[in-house]
Amino acid sequence: MNVKPLGEKILLKRLEAEGKTAGGILLPETAKEKPKQGTVIALGDGKLLENGERARFQVKNGDKVLFNSYGSTEVKIDGDEYLLMSEDDILAVID
Repeated sequence: MNVKPLGEKILLKRLEAEGKTAGGILLPETAKEKPKQGTVIALGDGKLLENGERARFQVKNGDKVLFNSYGSTEVKIDGDEYLLMSEDDILAVID
Protein backbone atom coordinates (compact mmCIF):
# COMPACT_ATOMS: atom_id res chain seq x y z
CA MET A 1 0.00 0.00 0.00
CA ASN A 2 1.32 3.47 -0.87
CA VAL A 3 0.82 6.07 1.89
CA LYS A 4 1.20 9.85 1.38
CA PRO A 5 1.00 11.92 4.60
CA LEU A 6 -0.96 15.17 4.38
CA GLY A 7 0.32 18.68 5.11
CA GLU A 8 3.22 18.78 7.55
CA LYS A 9 2.86 15.14 8.63
CA ILE A 10 5.72 12.63 8.44
CA LEU A 11 5.53 8.81 8.38
CA LEU A 12 8.27 7.03 10.38
CA LYS A 13 9.27 3.42 10.94
CA ARG A 14 10.39 3.00 14.57
CA LEU A 15 13.79 1.35 15.05
CA GLU A 16 13.82 -2.05 16.76
CA ALA A 17 14.09 -2.17 20.57
CA GLU A 18 17.32 -3.42 22.12
CA GLY A 19 17.14 -7.08 23.11
CA LYS A 20 19.64 -6.87 25.96
CA THR A 21 21.02 -4.39 28.47
CA ALA A 22 24.51 -2.89 28.46
CA GLY A 23 25.45 -5.55 31.02
CA GLY A 24 24.37 -8.36 28.68
CA ILE A 25 21.05 -9.30 30.30
CA LEU A 26 18.47 -10.47 27.74
CA LEU A 27 15.14 -8.65 27.97
CA PRO A 28 11.72 -10.21 27.33
CA GLU A 29 9.41 -8.42 24.86
CA THR A 30 7.29 -6.95 27.69
CA ALA A 31 10.32 -5.28 29.34
CA LYS A 32 11.72 -3.62 26.22
CA GLU A 33 11.34 0.14 26.06
CA LYS A 34 10.12 1.48 22.73
CA PRO A 35 12.93 3.43 21.07
CA LYS A 36 12.51 7.12 20.36
CA GLN A 37 14.39 6.75 17.08
CA GLY A 38 13.07 6.01 13.64
CA THR A 39 13.59 6.25 9.89
CA VAL A 40 11.63 8.71 7.74
CA ILE A 41 9.50 6.74 5.25
CA ALA A 42 7.31 9.45 3.67
CA LEU A 43 6.72 13.20 3.86
CA GLY A 44 3.63 15.32 3.28
CA ASP A 45 3.65 18.51 1.19
CA GLY A 46 4.90 20.77 4.02
CA LYS A 47 3.31 23.27 6.36
CA LEU A 48 1.02 25.76 4.62
CA LEU A 49 2.33 29.30 5.18
CA GLU A 50 0.22 32.48 5.35
CA ASN A 51 1.36 33.50 1.84
CA GLY A 52 -0.03 30.24 0.40
CA GLU A 53 3.36 28.57 -0.16
CA ARG A 54 4.55 25.37 1.51
CA ALA A 55 7.50 25.30 3.94
CA ARG A 56 10.34 22.90 3.12
CA PHE A 57 10.95 19.97 5.46
CA GLN A 58 14.22 19.85 7.41
CA VAL A 59 14.29 16.04 7.06
CA LYS A 60 14.16 13.79 4.00
CA ASN A 61 13.22 10.20 3.21
CA GLY A 62 15.70 7.75 4.75
CA ASP A 63 16.89 10.08 7.55
CA LYS A 64 17.31 8.52 11.01
CA VAL A 65 15.73 10.83 13.58
CA LEU A 66 15.08 11.26 17.31
CA PHE A 67 11.49 12.13 18.14
CA ASN A 68 9.24 13.16 21.00
CA SER A 69 7.47 10.12 22.42
CA TYR A 70 4.13 11.87 23.01
CA GLY A 71 3.38 13.57 19.71
CA SER A 72 2.78 10.66 17.37
CA THR A 73 -0.03 8.39 16.25
CA GLU A 74 0.70 4.68 15.81
CA VAL A 75 -0.73 3.16 12.62
CA LYS A 76 -0.61 -0.32 11.07
CA ILE A 77 -0.12 -0.56 7.32
CA ASP A 78 0.07 -4.00 5.67
CA GLY A 79 0.83 -5.55 9.08
CA ASP A 80 3.77 -3.22 9.84
CA GLU A 81 3.67 -0.56 12.58
CA TYR A 82 4.49 3.05 11.72
CA LEU A 83 4.29 6.43 13.43
CA LEU A 84 2.58 9.48 11.95
CA MET A 85 3.68 12.82 13.42
CA SER A 86 4.26 16.50 12.73
CA GLU A 87 7.72 17.79 11.93
CA ASP A 88 7.61 19.73 15.22
CA ASP A 89 7.77 16.39 17.09
CA ILE A 90 11.13 15.51 15.51
CA LEU A 91 13.99 16.64 17.73
CA ALA A 92 17.15 15.79 15.74
CA VAL A 93 18.62 13.99 12.73
CA ILE A 94 21.14 11.23 13.51
CA ASP A 95 24.23 10.92 11.27
